[in-house]
Amino acid sequence: MTTFAELGLPQRVVHVLHNQGITEAFPIQEKTLPDSLSGRDVLGRGKTGSGKTLAFSIPLVAGLAEMQVKRYVGAPTGLILAPTRELATQIAAVVEPLAASVGLTVTTVFGGVKQTRQEQALSNGVDIVVACPGRLEDLMRQRIVDLSRVEVTVLDEADHMADLGFLPGVKRILDKTPRGSQRMLFSATLDGAINQIVKRY
Repeated sequence: MTTFAELGLPQRVVHVLHNQGITEAFPIQEKTLPDSLSGRDVLGRGKTGSGKTLAFSIPLVAGLAEMQVKRYVGAPTGLILAPTRELATQIAAVVEPLAASVGLTVTTVFGGVKQTRQEQALSNGVDIVVACPGRLEDLMRQRIVDLSRVEVTVLDEADHMADLGFLPGVKRILDKTPRGSQRMLFSATLDGAINQIVKRY
């Protein structure tokens, strides 16, 4: 097994993982992190429980920290798309301690709740947004959020997003992120509609 320290992570991130009892990389992390940490686009196929959340959270946080990104009102530099608010909440719980260790902030954006708190977080300036496509598009239409400064975008459970009919919205969202920015996609399958996203982006 490879340890996270051996993979070249920022020491502060390694320390946070160590404090959580996480020292050795899962296979999906070991295979993807060398490429994702170097800024390359990555496709990861893995089921729930395979360790994919850390596989994209670590390079997202490490990459933004290395870039020393500025914080902008309503314009995040990191974006994670998830199919459900439950998953978005779970992802945010993993990302937040890693992000805090390098001085980055995180907020969630999803429907089924009033958007006031989400508006407030964006107006204060936030680095990483974990979002469900529907509410994110609502906020984009209202010009509350701007994706033109996104440096890293992650699609998690892309197959589930396809099943729920979110891919047209995902395409509209990705079209608003800068060409040439880093993109990572994690899914249980990489065929059919998911392959269309892969080829296009």
